[in-house]
Amino acid sequence: MKHIGLTGGIGCGKTTVLREFQKLGVPCFIADQIAGKYYDNADFLKDIRALFGDIIFNPDGSVDKQKIAHIVFNDRDLLLKLNTLIHPRVMNDFRQWASRQTVPYVILESAIIYEYNLERHLDQVITVYLEKEERLRRLELRDRVSRTVLEERMRNQMSAEEKMDRADYVILNYEGNPRSRQVGTINAKIKKSIL
Repeated sequence: MKHIGLTGGIGCGKTTVLREFQKLGVPCFIADQIAGKYYDNADFLKDIRALFGDIIFNPDGSVDKQKIAHIVFNDRDLLLKLNTLIHPRVMNDFRQWASRQTVPYVILESAIIYEYNLERHLDQVITVYLEKEERLRRLELRDRVSRTVLEERMRNQMSAEEKMDRADYVILNYEGNPRSRQVGTINAKIKKSIL
């Protein structure tokens, strides 16, 4: 079984592309969804408290994820430390999950595969590409946050063009450039490479 990564910058449409792979029966592991569950784990919360202190906890003891996001998107050192706590757990969970699948390949979806060298655990990587202005336009509508905040988040990720250069496959996620056809072509190539 092959382990395939799917990545792309914030707002490029990774989720939409992932749905096309799921329609073809490809199991997909979404790193952010799994990482979100760690905030219910006592050991993880202890590590988070050691990193950020009490300021990121709500009065009821839950974590204020918005506050963490605001802190780390303005402090690259803390962002790196947070991701160092999260990514080994994510990759361990991914490997366990993948071992239970019985298909030619599975997909790990994460926006920051290249930023944290997760590609070394994968056989190939697919990058979803959309040029920056269109990504900003979509994100402003979706997240209702300012362009300044969005551009700050983008600065914490590798450029979309560099991800595209490093990828084994690229999906150009423009209207009028059918995603399903691109996904179908890549699916066939991956399966053929396994035979």
